[in-house]
Amino acid sequence: MLLAGSGLVVALTLFAWGGGHGDTAVIRAAGQVVKTVALTHAQRISIHGPLGTTQIEIEPGRARVATDPSPRQLCVQRGWLTQSGEAALCLPNQVSLEILGRNPSHDTLGY
Repeated sequence: MLLAGSGLVVALTLFAWGGGHGDTAVIRAAGQVVKTVALTHAQRISIHGPLGTTQIEIEPGRARVATDPSPRQLCVQRGWLTQSGEAALCLPNQVSLEILGRNPSHDTLGY
């Protein structure tokens, strides 16, 4: 019974947190949507913020913040985003990157 219960918990955890792959990247600057891009072909996008230019790199099925002028580089360290609901926030430069898809991995308010 303990083994079956443990297996059920693992299966439900994977099901609940395993959102689908994203198909769209939403880029915001100063809280406003600047660009919405499909994750279908490779491209580089420059977004200007108060500290300078943030470079966002798009490849088929994934996106990331390649460079950012923020001092701690937290959004760059976030790496490639592939799952629906994932985000990289460059707060000092007021730029964000979010991946959207049909099945988000989690609700932002509940996270």
